[in-house]
Amino acid sequence: MEKTYFGDLSIIGMKGCDKFLSKVDSYLHEWRSDKQGSYLVDAECPRFGSGEGKAIIHESLRGHDTYIFADVFNYGVTYKMYGKQVPMSPDDHFMDIKRMICAVGGKARRLTLIMPMLYEGRQHRRTARESLDCAMALQDLSAMGVTNIITFDAHDPNVQQAIPYGGFDNVRPAYQMLKALVKEYPDITFDEEQLMIIAPDEGAMSRSMYYSSILGVQLGMFYKRRNYKVIIDGRNPIEAHEFLGRSVKGKDVIIVDDMIASGDSALDVAKQLKNRGARRVFMFSTFGLFTSGPAKINEAYENGLIDRIFTTNLNYHDPAIDECPWHASVDMAKYVAYIIDTMNCDGSISKLLNPVDRIHDLVDKVRNDK
Repeated sequence: MEKTYFGDLSIIGMKGCDKFLSKVDSYLHEWRSDKQGSYLVDAECPRFGSGEGKAIIHESLRGHDTYIFADVFNYGVTYKMYGKQVPMSPDDHFMDIKRMICAVGGKARRLTLIMPMLYEGRQHRRTARESLDCAMALQDLSAMGVTNIITFDAHDPNVQQAIPYGGFDNVRPAYQMLKALVKEYPDITFDEEQLMIIAPDEGAMSRSMYYSSILGVQLGMFYKRRNYKVIIDGRNPIEAHEFLGRSVKGKDVIIVDDMIASGDSALDVAKQLKNRGARRVFMFSTFGLFTSGPAKINEAYENGLIDRIFTTNLNYHDPAIDECPWHASVDMAKYVAYIIDTMNCDGSISKLLNPVDRIHDLVDKVRNDK
């Protein structure tokens, strides 16, 4: 059956996304019979010597179904300001997105923003006299004409309530994570006597419950006891992790979280699990920021505290991380290509958002092979 497209497909890649989007573009050409050249748009965000910027699109997007892909946490991208090389902050990236939307100028038939890690996603609620950055950002994008925002493993997807008239899809890479685990560890078993899912804190409970329910294994949880009298690096330091759950002795455990920043919290949880007799400790983290570098995690790996950390290639991290024996990269390019291809045909992405059937097929295959 021939596909009917919503409009000519155009993909704008923001700075630092070239390698990832070239793979997405390749998949789209493999699946489609049209003779269109690259779906990637010739666009850029140059800077003046003062650091001021602008967006330029070198081709017409009138009537196109346009997708902007942006990794706002790519600090590997730099620009020159007053003769100095400055790494781009999330604020810099977000401003470039707004510039690009402005350059589109409302000419696109539909405008979708794919932002894997949501800008200011951790500043999603107000607990004191503080700003609501994520809500403001979503409202800005919606007001500028973005029809739909697609993000992955949002820290708190309830922030979408800031734009009740706008589209917002939160994608969890559960299937890709489990598939990567099976590939790296063929001896893994999805048996409740041998595997357990661990939520490292209260905020990770919903995604951990999803894994636990769909795999039919036990769930454990840590809660963070913080010192609310002190603020270090913008947050209250954790004094201790307290565990709630059944025994992990002799079991493989999977710690599930949306992101790993410095890694201190994850390593403390891994240490406690090992002290409780866990066999192997894995971590599923959609976004690996590794803000403190690999040194501490290297030491933890050498001491046998953690076996493997699985992160996606949806965001940038120091290339040295890919050489570390404890790190496994989960490729999401094909998944993103599926989402774009489906939406360009105005189809439903429900099954892509909740891949229950594919996960069950994977689990059945693993169990039948044992």
